[in-house]
Amino acid sequence: MSKFTVATVAGLALTAATALSSTAFAEIKIATAGPMTGQYAAFGEQMTIGAEAAVADINAAGGVLGQQLVLEIGDDACDPKQAVSVANQFVGDGVVFVAGHFCSGSSIPASSVYAEESVIQISPASTNPKFTDERPNPDGGTYRVCGRDDQQGEVAGNYLATSFEGKKVAFLHDKTAYGKGLADATMGSYEAAGGEPALYEAITAGEKDYSAIVTKLKDLGADALYLGGYHTEAGLLVRQMRDQGMSTQMISGDALVTDEYWAITGDAGEGTLMTFSPNPEKNPAAAEVVKKLKDAGKTTEGYVLYTYAAIQAWATAAEAAGSVDYDPMVAALNEGDFSTILGDLAFDDKGDVSLPGYVFYEWKNGGYAETE
Repeated sequence: MSKFTVATVAGLALTAATALSSTAFAEIKIATAGPMTGQYAAFGEQMTIGAEAAVADINAAGGVLGQQLVLEIGDDACDPKQAVSVANQFVGDGVVFVAGHFCSGSSIPASSVYAEESVIQISPASTNPKFTDERPNPDGGTYRVCGRDDQQGEVAGNYLATSFEGKKVAFLHDKTAYGKGLADATMGSYEAAGGEPALYEAITAGEKDYSAIVTKLKDLGADALYLGGYHTEAGLLVRQMRDQGMSTQMISGDALVTDEYWAITGDAGEGTLMTFSPNPEKNPAAAEVVKKLKDAGKTTEGYVLYTYAAIQAWATAAEAAGSVDYDPMVAALNEGDFSTILGDLAFDDKGDVSLPGYVFYEWKNGGYAETE
């Protein structure tokens, strides 16, 4: 699927055949890691579904370099220390590639382990710019198939400046690498477009009662609230605002792409806006995978297809490189163009992906859809 010449492909095939003849193992270990437990476990489930589907499809088609893939699942609970522990465990198990992690606060420290131990990492979901801007190996090895918070923040910040001109816009974040980074990027774009924040404060993730900050927002007369954080806190905030009779517009980012948001809010979540990449389910290349998953009663929301695509890109690069070793894989990922269920993609010199950026979605009647 990568764009190589016929002569190059023939040469790579010969190299792969030679490598296979001298290789003792008959399977290749790869992994995905994210919050498999805890309050963000819905995203871990999305990643697991995507990874399992990709591995099953690749193995059914003959595997990678003639070998079957074996998938390991790591639970980091979106905790940085646990993420490092998971990364070290993967290294000890002989994993050569990780489609992960989910939270930026996990992906960033884990990336140091992977770079030191020559393990390729492609995150389906970590959007903090530092993940690629400050990757441990500047030449490669660390990539993502999702967008960045500065891209997401620009879209949201410009919308707030235009749609709420002259009104009171408050910004909250949950102190995490993802949440604070996204809130700061959005507020920065909002200010650059002429907006003046009415409030900027932090909340503590995992709490159940946000009545103090909700009362503060009510006294302020906030017209819009932008939250840098996850669906659990966003859901509680919007529900508690509505309980106090507030009509403040809730706006947040891609961590609201789970049905659990509506399970928390109920009808109070009606009208919530969030930014996320254009719906990958609409990509014709994803149709077969989406149908197969839905027929099996599995979700395709959020980061399911992103995890699938991360493994797709890695597998294609391995075939092009004729090896799963770190250096040839870095070269193949840096130079290749890859056809995936997200569309055709490539990685730039930072490891960021060449896919479209962000659009707005609105929650209505228990689900979310792109806005016009």
